[in-house]
Amino acid sequence: MKNILLVEDDRSLNRGISFKLDKEGYGVFSARSIEEAKKILYGESVDLMILDVGLPDGNGFDFCSEIRKNSDLLIIFLTACDEEVDIVTGLDLGADDYIAKPFSLMVLMSKINALLRRNCDKGGNSKIISGDIVFYVNDMKVLKKGKELFLSRNEVKLLKYLMGNSGQIISKDQLLDKLYSIDGTFIDENTIAVNIRRLREKVEDDPSNPQYIKNVRGIGYIWAESCAKI
Repeated sequence: MKNILLVEDDRSLNRGISFKLDKEGYGVFSARSIEEAKKILYGESVDLMILDVGLPDGNGFDFCSEIRKNSDLLIIFLTACDEEVDIVTGLDLGADDYIAKPFSLMVLMSKINALLRRNCDKGGNSKIISGDIVFYVNDMKVLKKGKELFLSRNEVKLLKYLMGNSGQIISKDQLLDKLYSIDGTFIDENTIAVNIRRLREKVEDDPSNPQYIKNVRGIGYIWAESCAKI
């Protein structure tokens, strides 16, 4: 099931869209502010975000720009009008589509379905293979020796980044910036170390003598095995 984050401060509109999304079989996370949206993005797996431009604690354009620094999350803007400047601004910032208020829920659903379908087709069944670890990128599923590993959201993000940059030394600052900057106030170096330790316990045969995730003293970590991206 695909998960959608709706960021809309109008209670009535938020409720109506959420109801429609739920009825169509999507998982729905609802937020009425940028602060609420950040907490959801940090703690949950989201495939697409519907983002209002005008929010009580900030500008949707600025929020989109912040997200685009580290994420290719699908984004549909809700704009108060269909003026060309708003549409161009949203698309230039990295939005995947837009819809002007007032709008038909059927049109919104059509845009959502098309984006998710296109994204799935583009990604194919891509996977990253390293030793006995297989990371299925689309499904965010990880197998070790053919058996699925049950990882937390943070562990999945961390594993994907390390495997995607195999052979490269990754500093703790890079991990903080690339993985946790959406809500960095809740993350510190100690949390990174805890996530690394827990991830090792799941992917390594001998966590005390790791084959995959190795420390680089005073700098950070490295995924030491080669990876093949298919």
